[in-house]
Amino acid sequence: MSGIIESGDGFRDVPTTTLADLLGRAQVMDIGIRPLWSGTPRVAGPAFTVRCPPGDNLMLHAAIHRAEPGQVIVVESGDVDHALAGGNVCAVARRRGVAAFVADGVIRDLAEVREMGFPVFARGVIPIPGAKNAVEPLNAEVRCGGVKVRPGDIVVADEEGVVVVPADRREEILAAARKKLAKEAEETLDAWEKAHRAKIDALLAERGFTEHVAADTPSTGA
Repeated sequence: MSGIIESGDGFRDVPTTTLADLLGRAQVMDIGIRPLWSGTPRVAGPAFTVRCPPGDNLMLHAAIHRAEPGQVIVVESGDVDHALAGGNVCAVARRRGVAAFVADGVIRDLAEVREMGFPVFARGVIPIPGAKNAVEPLNAEVRCGGVKVRPGDIVVADEEGVVVVPADRREEILAAARKKLAKEAEETLDAWEKAHRAKIDALLAERGFTEHVAADTPSTGA
């Protein structure tokens, strides 16, 4: 397990925008999965996956005692009527070294979570808790924010959103991301603007755009 956990380290310096450019829309969670408090840092780590039926949070509560330090607990739920977790659950997860929660659902006790600085990316907050009845497998494939997530996939989350890097592509994508970031760092704004103008003008020409001046609109007077 330690090798998988270490593989998330290199992604902490990679913005989700860079990963989205490389991986495409299918690996980016929908806009509803957002950081729940301002200033949430970028997190990256291998996924520990959880499935919670609507109205129930038993398996997330079980997961905080089983996830390894550095992992991101990813929860499939889709329920916005019952909280998956609260302040104490987040506090225990943080104390055990869990990197973050990424949940297709809601939590409660946001003030406590914000104060302790535990990163949570979810759909929002609600004060009513879920029940603890339903047993589901841990570390099975889940769907969160419209993206399939498998155990060990690298989850990167920041203020721009959440991207899932398939585990079998992590070295390829990390290398490509570093190369892309290095190239961007060397490019001046003047050079970018020149290349961008040329690209846009070429696209416009291919699509039949022609320059024209709009006719003057007669003044109606006042």
